[in-house]
Amino acid sequence: MKRIILITGGERSGKSTYAEHLALSLSPNPVYIATAHVWDEEFRERVRLHQERRGSQWTNIEEENNLSSCKIEGKVAVIDCVTLWLTNLIQPEFEINSVLEQAKKQLDEFTAQDATFIFVTNEIGSGGVSPNPLQRRFTDLQGWVNQHIAQMADEVYLMVSGIPVKIKG
Repeated sequence: MKRIILITGGERSGKSTYAEHLALSLSPNPVYIATAHVWDEEFRERVRLHQERRGSQWTNIEEENNLSSCKIEGKVAVIDCVTLWLTNLIQPEFEINSVLEQAKKQLDEFTAQDATFIFVTNEIGSGGVSPNPLQRRFTDLQGWVNQHIAQMADEVYLMVSGIPVKIKG
């Protein structure tokens, strides 16, 4: 039975750990879809620590761009994270409506599968307005994509200092 869960919050709020525990409570062998592009050694170490924490019961899929290509029918999957996935879809002079439509189309195709989707995302629009035009456009894009997923979601959690606060479902 299809189920969509969105876990949002600030950086280091416990989103990924909560998503992983939730997935393991739903399946002994969940799928982890990693969307990050590894751009330096510090980030590579973060990825290694995440992989080590998860252990061998996980099936890992690395997909930076095309979520809709991931076939997870009948599985429980953590998609970590929407923010990093979106950064892979943009260029410095991206046209926001075009990228938004591309992201929504991919998400709709991906979530058409009969699976449990646990999306991890960042709530980057909670701070002040950035003086950087690229950051403002990305914040808008992220907010609209988060809203799209939240509207589809059966459950939405906001992570605050490691504590999940259920806000939908």
